[in-house]
Amino acid sequence: MPARSTLSSTTVVFPGQGAQRAGMGHDFYQRFAPSRRVFEEASDALGLDLATLCFEENARLSCTEYAQPAILTTEIAMLCGLREAFGLEARRFGGHSLGEYTALVAAGVLPLGSAVRIVRQRGGLMQEAVPLGHGRMLAVIGRELDVATVERAIAGLAVTVANDNSPEQVVLSGLAADVATAERRLATDQSLRLVPLDVSAPFHSPLIAGIEPAFAAVLDACDDGWDASRAPAVTSNLTGGFHDADPALLRERLVRQISGRVRWRSNMAALADGATRIVEIGPGRPLRGFFKAVGVTIESITDVRSATRALAGEAAA
Repeated sequence: MPARSTLSSTTVVFPGQGAQRAGMGHDFYQRFAPSRRVFEEASDALGLDLATLCFEENARLSCTEYAQPAILTTEIAMLCGLREAFGLEARRFGGHSLGEYTALVAAGVLPLGSAVRIVRQRGGLMQEAVPLGHGRMLAVIGRELDVATVERAIAGLAVTVANDNSPEQVVLSGLAADVATAERRLATDQSLRLVPLDVSAPFHSPLIAGIEPAFAAVLDACDDGWDASRAPAVTSNLTGGFHDADPALLRERLVRQISGRVRWRSNMAALADGATRIVEIGPGRPLRGFFKAVGVTIESITDVRSATRALAGEAAA
């Protein structure tokens, strides 16, 4: 095992739903005791064997209710393994959509047990918000993407820009028929690439705002051990900037994040400002391309091998 080294100037970011895959986190679980303890603690909190869910082929991993706690657990298990093996520490954290919850756990704002219970119920509510097949999401990709063109294409439709991911990508979310109409309108622009997303509901759109009161009750029921004083180290998808240390405001932003736009481009600007190094930790690496589109190079860790490549040199120094 490499010698420990503290990389205190590092900023860590976490991907969200869609990054999951069978086998995620297994190599960390096998190699690092802190990673195993994360899986055990999260499994106990949910009464669910997350190791089996994550490591084996399982249809439930594509179900939002299960995918969300599985991804969060995997990412925290990876982070804890990296802390143990390489002394990895960070002073700021960010996460894309679901990844914001991982970031809050990593920063010490939310206890792991509370977080996995929250995101499982969050996933269940989001899944049930709109009948299956009634909602749809579509990524719109293009160099120097003109957001005004996209806004014109969705005018008059039950469609919204759900994610402002980078200068080269936004994601649309809304009623399936209306998203299909927007897709036809945008297809006339040959400079754009249109990619339907495999999701079960129109996330981050007003169509699921109706679940926000129920989710507020979930947060109220799982508020033991929160430390909002650490929240200013974490970016808010809703506002685009860093959270405040106000616990009521933190809860309000997490509730509104469900139907609000993910302002990831603003999050990246906030996280990159003054950062000497940004590391993406998760079972996939979707955030690397977003940062690249704004001229920021980051390192992505998806398994023990990529972690050793990225961090072993510093740990040995």
